[in-house]
Amino acid sequence: MKPLALISVTDKTGVIDFAKGLVDLGFELISTGGTSKAIREAGIPVKDVSDVTGFPEMLDGRVKTLHPIIHGGLLGDLRHESHVKAMAEAGIAPISVVAVNLYAFEATINKPHELDDAIENIDIGGPTMIRSAAKNCANVTVVVDPEDYSKVLEALKGGNVVDLRLGLCAKAFRHTAFYDSMVSRYLTERAGESPFAETVTVGYRQKQIFRYGENPHQNAALYEDPLGPRGIAQAEQLWGKELSYNNLGDSEGAWELVDDLPPTSCAIIKHANPCGAAVGADFGEAYRLAFSADPKSAFGGIAAFNGVVDEKAALAMTEKGNYLEVVIGTGFTDEAVQIFKERSGWGQNVRLLSAPLPGQKTSLSLRSIRGGTLIQQTDESVELPEAWKIVTKTKPSAEQIKALQLQWTVVRHVKSNAIVVGTDQRLLGVGAGQMNRVQSVELAIKQAGELAKGAVLASDAFFPFPDSVITAHEAGIAAIVQPGGSKKDDEVVAKADELGIAMCFTGIRHFRH
Repeated sequence: MKPLALISVTDKTGVIDFAKGLVDLGFELISTGGTSKAIREAGIPVKDVSDVTGFPEMLDGRVKTLHPIIHGGLLGDLRHESHVKAMAEAGIAPISVVAVNLYAFEATINKPHELDDAIENIDIGGPTMIRSAAKNCANVTVVVDPEDYSKVLEALKGGNVVDLRLGLCAKAFRHTAFYDSMVSRYLTERAGESPFAETVTVGYRQKQIFRYGENPHQNAALYEDPLGPRGIAQAEQLWGKELSYNNLGDSEGAWELVDDLPPTSCAIIKHANPCGAAVGADFGEAYRLAFSADPKSAFGGIAAFNGVVDEKAALAMTEKGNYLEVVIGTGFTDEAVQIFKERSGWGQNVRLLSAPLPGQKTSLSLRSIRGGTLIQQTDESVELPEAWKIVTKTKPSAEQIKALQLQWTVVRHVKSNAIVVGTDQRLLGVGAGQMNRVQSVELAIKQAGELAKGAVLASDAFFPFPDSVITAHEAGIAAIVQPGGSKKDDEVVAKADELGIAMCFTGIRHFRH
């Protein structure tokens, strides 16, 4: 009796060659629906599952492989006499090889569709066969990835397929778990259920393996969320050397910031913090203004533009004294790409990324801790000046309000304790990640230098004491925006009144750790 192989795949890549290889090795094939038709049309002998079970497909194909003849053949452990005897009495033949991949649920929900379309593309028979075969990996070789077809054929030919089975079993369960994670997330959202459910399932697909992680001794890779919003993970690299783990982390920060800025803006990130941000008449001007805030930090940084990077921007970025690791835009003109290609030295290495702007942000952010994961709603709160509370006797001018709004947008992207100083056009100074807020104020003012006079200041959280206001006044800061909410708000406001500084409360804090 020939050994049996069951093939039922949605993705038919390589399946004909695999089927032919199995037949050449002496296997008898059984299959379903479209797979059976494709194999038969290729001139390869194959039996329909219904011919094997003696039971026709029913319920529009929902029931075809859910049958004791199939699952007995998949689950029967030939090492156990009782299994062998029971299978013989029931006329069940063992199935030695299973090649299954699943209904295109992901493709269905990522295009316009109705709920019924999504439900219809939830595979039941496929995952059940995969799990049955994988559970019985001592006897069954289960293949869910067309990339593994040739490896399996070689192992079958060499008689050492047993060595592959445990790895293929693990891959099979990863395959079904990933599939189920998409289904559960989709239905949770459609049902209006809280994302903070009793269990959270998130599946990621590997997109790129890096040479190393944050440091050379750490392994790292990029995994893509198939159901998440589009962003840096979906970027297309148009030019430059291979991206690194750190490149992608900083690119995400730059891309999220520039997405929040007005049109024709540029953001420059270094080590996860903004070191430049500006709005210009064009991207060339925006870059030069952003770069001028902190040229030392911008050197070797990540520059992002909320539109198509053009010739003016490329010329500005390749001027003498510039060096960038990554440049990101929603696209690049041919002229811009050519300018980078022709730039001697670093221009040959700079990575050019074309990416979709985040727009709709993810609803959850995840941070791993040892033994678990912290999950929170992503900070997407937007506070417009109309909703702010002016708490000082000195009122900010229209120009200052515009400046405060821009800097309030920037400060939420700076690591806390976060302080930024700037104008209505650009960032001038940043104080990030300090253990106390006064230090952050001092750093931001020092970086802004003489330009701090008449500029505005934004703080991601409240001032616990009036000392920061005094420091800001000494540098010539004209207006401040902060969340408010300190026990000493009255003292802080009184000091601002005494010093003639305008101050606004937003009522919302934006810590970023």
